[in-house]
Amino acid sequence: MNRPNILWICSDQQRGDTIHALGNEHIHTPNLDRLCAEGVAFTRAYCQNPICTPSRASFLTGLYPSRLPANINGNARMNLPEGVNLVTRLLADAGYDCGLSGKLHLASAWNGEEARVDDGYRRFWYCHGPCQGIGKGNQYAAWLDGIGRLDDVMDRSNWDPAQRRGVKYRGNIPFALHQTTWCCDRAIEFMREPRDGPWLMSVNIFDPHPPYDAPEDYAARYEPSELPSPPFRETDIALQRRIAQTHVFQSKPRAPGTAEQQNTASYYGMIELIDENVGRMLDELERTGQRENTVVIFTSDHGNLIGDHGLNAKGCRFYEGLVRVPLIVSRPKHMREGFACEGLVELTDLAPTLADMAGIAMHRCDGQSLAPVLSGDADRTGREYVRSEFYDTLDMHVGKSDRPPHVSSFATMTMDKRHKLVVYHGSDYGELYDLVTDPHEHDNLWDDAASGDVKRRLTRVMDETAPVTVDTTERIGRF
Repeated sequence: MNRPNILWICSDQQRGDTIHALGNEHIHTPNLDRLCAEGVAFTRAYCQNPICTPSRASFLTGLYPSRLPANINGNARMNLPEGVNLVTRLLADAGYDCGLSGKLHLASAWNGEEARVDDGYRRFWYCHGPCQGIGKGNQYAAWLDGIGRLDDVMDRSNWDPAQRRGVKYRGNIPFALHQTTWCCDRAIEFMREPRDGPWLMSVNIFDPHPPYDAPEDYAARYEPSELPSPPFRETDIALQRRIAQTHVFQSKPRAPGTAEQQNTASYYGMIELIDENVGRMLDELERTGQRENTVVIFTSDHGNLIGDHGLNAKGCRFYEGLVRVPLIVSRPKHMREGFACEGLVELTDLAPTLADMAGIAMHRCDGQSLAPVLSGDADRTGREYVRSEFYDTLDMHVGKSDRPPHVSSFATMTMDKRHKLVVYHGSDYGELYDLVTDPHEHDNLWDDAASGDVKRRLTRVMDETAPVTVDTTERIGRF
């Protein structure tokens, strides 16, 4: 079997609308544009939870987070059900040599390297976030320390060694010393290792996850006042305050302003730095004669709100900026090239697609292989609906004695090619949007009598696709 190598690049918290070739005229992403030209861009790809741990557990297994169960972000450990494996474990069993650089985040990494499951990775260059776990499991920080550059990159003036907190990036980190570059250096090192069979390399970059700390010269490439304002109406404030009474978010609603524009400039700078490193990895594949035998996947675990609807960061919401992510798959001369697929995609579809590439079977899976679209046998995916969940995912109050006790938040999103329904469990209200006439999700049709049939239909779909398990994994409250 001519099984391809797989270079799987996953950024962290990158919105689906951040690629120049796919319509963002303000951002500079020539290498991601190159991937789009050399492969298939899925323009309507959605994560199955808008937070890291459940999303990553879902796309690594092809199962919905609540079916695993893996609903909680920063859980103490990941306990996979009997008969469920990460797709990387399945590929390793099938003869793939598997490596990882950066974060995994199937469990908490607050105090160092997270507790691993049987993940199949032979090489494991681990760094969750650049400043987390210094002195205990952060291999990026250990590398900086080993070359005498740790204090050139990180400000430890407020570091609390007992809590392993208080470290931040300095202002303008040289390209060669950035965590994004370090992750990609490890990938290039892995590509060069001698081996007889195929390989899979997971490059799990922490950026563009906040804090918005792009190197100063990268952020300076974007003038905040020239960037588009986030989608917002004054009516968003009242709606978000209402939802926030029972369902958590990492920020309080406010009208976006100068801070959001500045954050977007830095966010774009972080993505441009990622893009340059993607180009380095593509060039290495070309230089070593591996490009045509390597499938390159670029995606992210979920998006990010930077002022959309008056919100910043992430939480129990399902707006496009938070749940729609980039997804590009490329293998020149073996897959169709320059095609933008507008069909619905879930990140659960990645695991069965990888299994197809390796010629192995996945026996328990909610995802659908994207192989027919990649090969040119189909122009649309066969998916009629997308599901996303938030089941007690974030505890905003753990370890903070001045906050009220944690209140669980449960919500589910179901959408078809036109409409998106969000049910906030335990509440008598929700959200329903027509994404054709209202792409920025401002006109809530939840109480619109004329939309009753759509609401009832999507509610039935939500009930029919609901997994039966609810997560009770031990929580330590890190996110």
